[in-house]
Amino acid sequence: MKLHITNGYVIDPANGINAKKDIYVAAGKIVGVGLAPTGFIASKVIDATGLTVIPGLVDLSARLREPGYEYKATLESELQAAMQGGVTSLVCPPDTEPVLDEPGLVEMLKHRAKTLNQAHVHPLGALTVGLKGEALTEMAELTEAGCIGFSQADFPISDTTVLLRALQYAATFGYTVWLRPQDAHLGRGGIAHSGAVASRLGLSGVPVMAETIALHTIFELVRATGTRVHLCRVSSADGIALVRAAKKEGLPVSCDVGAHYIHLIDADIGFFDSNARVTPPFRAQRDRDAIREGLADGTIDAICSDHTPVDDDEKLLPFGEASPGATGLELLLPLTLKWVSEYADSSGQTLVRAIAKITSDAARVAGLAVGQLSVGSAADLCIYDPDTRWKVEAKALASQGKHTPFLGHELAGQVKMTIVAGHVAFSRSN
Repeated sequence: MKLHITNGYVIDPANGINAKKDIYVAAGKIVGVGLAPTGFIASKVIDATGLTVIPGLVDLSARLREPGYEYKATLESELQAAMQGGVTSLVCPPDTEPVLDEPGLVEMLKHRAKTLNQAHVHPLGALTVGLKGEALTEMAELTEAGCIGFSQADFPISDTTVLLRALQYAATFGYTVWLRPQDAHLGRGGIAHSGAVASRLGLSGVPVMAETIALHTIFELVRATGTRVHLCRVSSADGIALVRAAKKEGLPVSCDVGAHYIHLIDADIGFFDSNARVTPPFRAQRDRDAIREGLADGTIDAICSDHTPVDDDEKLLPFGEASPGATGLELLLPLTLKWVSEYADSSGQTLVRAIAKITSDAARVAGLAVGQLSVGSAADLCIYDPDTRWKVEAKALASQGKHTPFLGHELAGQVKMTIVAGHVAFSRSN
């Protein structure tokens, strides 16, 4: 199908485009930006008047819950949520059941996702067998099966020798290791940020040093091995300062932050709101402010949804017993736009730089040739209305997981159409 997207305001950070332009699509590829190719005749014209056209969003962390946790969410429901959120490429962690530590499991997941013809799914393979932190997986075989990197998800490796060997192996083949900086012992069993709020509520705490000690260890191992490491969900001011210093030193590291951490702090737990039970926990206001500064100065490379759907039986429990996690695929864009609107005055942050955090910059971290509108690239696009305000309600979410700390909030920016490989995968009628 040949598409002509007309009258839209195009933002493409990768190519420095920030202007009203037409886009032309044929055979699943972008064949023209601004000017139509010779002899181009569209089979469908999309009028994007008043709308913004950007590359399809690239999400660096979205748990799809398959295989094994279909009672929490299904591939169908979560990829539909991705479409409603404008996410055309997503990276999924390996903490499924069974764990993604075998090539056959990875191939099955990718095949299932491909048959749905929606978002492109890029799995992370398990770094160790069963995520147990003991034996290394067959990384080469997992890469051949379709893994773009290797991760422990939220299961830290307690044996530093194992982590060293994993990084050495990955460095040999040029693989990227995705690690969430979390000490295996400090804060184990904690459910809230160590501080006044946790003390007042009687909740066990997770100290910032659980993150910073892990970062020190990771950086020492990176210095020794030269392995490229992506740091997932850095959550503290001290942690961000360490990442900033590591980048200045020239270490091959990158990092991301969950979209909800840009806005919420430990006080937003309120009166034990289990929707605000997440991992890592929301930290203090100084940490939230440091996250915003880290995004503005480039220390933090990308924003992800940290999409973790949880079913009612595991979420509607007392705070300390509830499973951590929140839905986020459909909130990634509006929460990013909210950051721009709230922080632009003090930081000079522009919309273009913010869109880069969820498109081209995220794609660069993942090593994917997406998140751009270059001629010849895959026609993955998100078309949204920046002025439409919508209320976050369970019925408005396509994800099977309906729990988010933003329930009841009104957000600006609503996806009107998502195009994947040149076909309209989602279109909102109003």
